[in-house]
Amino acid sequence: MSQPGIALQMYTVRDDMRADFVGTFRKIAAIGYQAVEFAGYGGLDRTAMRGLLAELGMKAVGAHVGWNLLHDALESEAEFNLTVGNRDLVCPSLPQEFRTDEAGFHRAAAALNQIGRRCQELGARFSYHSHAFEFQRFGDRTGMDIILDETDPSYVNWEPDVYWIVYANEDPLAWLARSVGRWPLVHIKDMTHGPTPTFAEIGEGKIDFGPIFAATTQAEQYVVEQDRCARLPLESVAISFRHLKEWGKV
Repeated sequence: MSQPGIALQMYTVRDDMRADFVGTFRKIAAIGYQAVEFAGYGGLDRTAMRGLLAELGMKAVGAHVGWNLLHDALESEAEFNLTVGNRDLVCPSLPQEFRTDEAGFHRAAAALNQIGRRCQELGARFSYHSHAFEFQRFGDRTGMDIILDETDPSYVNWEPDVYWIVYANEDPLAWLARSVGRWPLVHIKDMTHGPTPTFAEIGEGKIDFGPIFAATTQAEQYVVEQDRCARLPLESVAISFRHLKEWGKV
């Protein structure tokens, strides 16, 4: 059985992309990444994007699409991504109005179902990417419980982010076991040591990835992301890639 592929969430190098979108893709390919998860398209149309990926021998395995675009431009987002070879559209977060109370998470689940159903009709696949706020508790349930329980697995997958699960003082292995079959894409990032944790390059922090990798063999892609980097972002993603290669994941 083949292991999950390795992709980079391009949000990590967003400042580089603003300066030189195409050049940043070339640098990511030179590091060794063969797949990306989009965080915008740099103004390229589908023909130019498809050509860039082909030139670099890369593929797109996901796209983070903001809440407003999921409602107002879902058809064009799906068409763009399907044309360049990507079927996975991901909601990167929830607007504040859905985060404040239990009722908000119920409304969010209903809205995610609607988006996921429409994605399926368009030939795309839909996932929700979590942070830490979804793990706030309402009695014996969390917001993430509500999302998982009240969305239809045939319409809505989950893109778990292991850093944010740990940051929320939750057990990523327990949450992965609770949702087997619903995470084709898994975000991996590391956490610094110390009392005020922040983001670290994979292999440079305290998260034990061995058990996580063992628990996610059913995933299709591991997606490297680092929200903020103490080093230059291109240096950080190269360090993460090097460790993944040392661990036999590339």
